[in-house]
Amino acid sequence: MTTQGGPTGLSERALGPDLARGFMLLFIALANSHYFVGGHAYFGGFPTAGSPVDRGLGLLIATFVDGRAFPMFGVLFGYGVAQIVRRQREAGKEWWPIRRLLWRRSLVLVVLGFLHAMLLYIGDILAAYGVLLFLGVWALRWKDRWLFVVATVVLVLTALPSGDSLAGSAEGPDPSMLPATFLGQFPDRLVVQPFIAGLGWIGFVTPFLIGLWAGRRRILERPAEHLTLLRTTGLLGLTIAILGALPVSLVVGGAITRPSDHAVTIFGPLHDATGVFGGFGYAALIVLIAHRMGDRQGPVTVAIAAVGQRSLTCYLAQSVVWAVVFTPYLLDLSDALTTTTTALLAVATWLATVVLADRMRRAGYRGPFELLIRRITYQPWTISDTRSRNSGSRA
Repeated sequence: MTTQGGPTGLSERALGPDLARGFMLLFIALANSHYFVGGHAYFGGFPTAGSPVDRGLGLLIATFVDGRAFPMFGVLFGYGVAQIVRRQREAGKEWWPIRRLLWRRSLVLVVLGFLHAMLLYIGDILAAYGVLLFLGVWALRWKDRWLFVVATVVLVLTALPSGDSLAGSAEGPDPSMLPATFLGQFPDRLVVQPFIAGLGWIGFVTPFLIGLWAGRRRILERPAEHLTLLRTTGLLGLTIAILGALPVSLVVGGAITRPSDHAVTIFGPLHDATGVFGGFGYAALIVLIAHRMGDRQGPVTVAIAAVGQRSLTCYLAQSVVWAVVFTPYLLDLSDALTTTTTALLAVATWLATVVLADRMRRAGYRGPFELLIRRITYQPWTISDTRSRNSGSRA
């Protein structure tokens, strides 16, 4: 049972969003891990001197994964916020207490993201999500057209020519990603982390706002009512994402030579902006698959959905692997692994989290970080509500 106004109980969750989160964590692993691979020259986060297999795999990852998985999480993040708001409103809560609840949640994400970046992985996105949520609460009461207007404006701005896109970067691993000593990692990361948290949220604004809109209509929870929209979104979203990725991914794959710097400033943002449509497309596609399954959920589907229900814990577990495997003062395998072997490591890491999440599901355990964020987010309300009920009963 879920307490009134509290978090959604596991038995009440829809399969589609959880399955999407669980499967996309595989793409998150593939997207993050190749940035650790050592080399003499790079493009788009991939060494340019790899084997034909490395280049071919890099082409696939740059086309279908990079810049496409994180926007889908942005959609689901906004969708989840809309779910929280709906439950609080149904429980009779006013807007100001709802904002305070979400600000508590954002604070947890910022603090957890800071610790994550300092100790494990500087490429953390949790703090950026926390900043986005802190600011995004003001969009909760916007009309639908304003959600779309602002989402479109931000998307257009992020698609403008720029040399800051990682998709077209010729840089290798940042020194803060591969620190030589434990204590030596903190000065670099203290400089880089606020920059990522303070600006990284901008790229998630569009999927977040569209997720809010979709959450208001419960599109991912009730796919049978929105089949045409989901099918159209899946087809067009993935088509746009694939076509927009090709100028970058073909260079990564060695099919074409690296274009001029001016062209890269166009192709990099194009890769990123069209990836937002890929996030929409993947979310729609996976929800349609879940809808097609209905009640015919096999053990693999249930296990992947369990990852989605514990996505925060599983995301952080991936970072433990990256830290142990690649950090110079630990295993230091950055120069030993290739794009291919790192991708295999990413798949193995994701499979390990599937097994871990399924064991937690069988034990009826939500997950340590899921419990942490829920207790901090909801417990003050629980105490307040309890006091109010007690006061009312005494009256």
